[in-house]
Amino acid sequence: MEEVQQQPDQSIDGEPEIVTEGSSFVHGGASQEDKGPPKLDTKVEVLHEKVSKQIIKEGHGDKPSKYSTCFLHYKAWTESTQHKFEDTWQELQLVELVLGKEKKEMSGLAIGLTSMKSGERALLHVGYELGYGEEGNFSFPNVPPKANIIYEVELVGFDETKEGKARSDMTVEERISAADRRRMDGNSLFKEEKLELAMQQYEMAIAHMGDDFMFQLFGKYQDMALAVKNPCHLNIAACLIKLKRYEEAIAQCAIVLAEDQNNVKALFRRGKARSELGQTDAAREDFLKARKFAPEDKAILKELRVLDEDDKIVYQKQKELYKGLFGPRPEPKPANSAASWFVLVWQWLVSLIYRLFGGKMVKTE
Repeated sequence: MEEVQQQPDQSIDGEPEIVTEGSSFVHGGASQEDKGPPKLDTKVEVLHEKVSKQIIKEGHGDKPSKYSTCFLHYKAWTESTQHKFEDTWQELQLVELVLGKEKKEMSGLAIGLTSMKSGERALLHVGYELGYGEEGNFSFPNVPPKANIIYEVELVGFDETKEGKARSDMTVEERISAADRRRMDGNSLFKEEKLELAMQQYEMAIAHMGDDFMFQLFGKYQDMALAVKNPCHLNIAACLIKLKRYEEAIAQCAIVLAEDQNNVKALFRRGKARSELGQTDAAREDFLKARKFAPEDKAILKELRVLDEDDKIVYQKQKELYKGLFGPRPEPKPANSAASWFVLVWQWLVSLIYRLFGGKMVKTE
């Protein structure tokens, strides 16, 4: 595959540029509250005798059909103890589930997915009969016997495959090709400012190339896979920077830098996110390293100038602050000239009297 010179202010291989304007969209990511499942007052929809659903965020488009390959994120708690035993958001790993071919303990989750649209997030209550059963699971995840389960699940997207062909059944070329189609679809959506849909496509592209798959690759196949996977992570980072979700953007860049420590776009975007968080020293380190590989890049040079200007402003503020704290140095008060002349005259008179009378007193004695 042809190697392309990476420059952060230009689009490479269909990869979108960074745009710094804000957006009202908030996509993906686990709920900020991790003390337990979210409390909702929305309508409860009964999907099955043992499965009910409450919508957290509406989705769009169609619902998956039988044998669809679903891509999802979820968190799971045991209902009685509120113990969270699984969190795929935290693991940054999208889950693939082929409807009709799911494991027995995922059957309740699968029923919930059939009622959801792409992008929808919902809270599912699943009876233990459609979860880990009477015995539970004391390995991983740790679920006690007869534990009803609460899922917070987001259906990122799905593929319609009549034969129910999972990614694990695809050849290397098929998986890389399927991922690349997702990436290109994501780029088109990004250009249309449809960030939610774009990020879904990038996440599903990455799902085709999980760790289990990448560990098996070497040589040209590994290069081909990384040429699709890494841009997807960087494109997600670009979206997150637009959304001002800088910590998450840094995490996406870190994944790329673990594979390619000199990746210019990853360094630039991580530097941008760090700069926005006020981590100026770390940001400057990223920009300076990126400049080594792209010394003429205008975007990098601009960000370094911005940091220098910020440093000057901070220094001036600190200078004014310290000046105000300690105040101006007090100057010595000028001497009173009239008082000084009085003292001099008095000293002269005392000296004169001593000379006139002091000698006679000595002679008399």
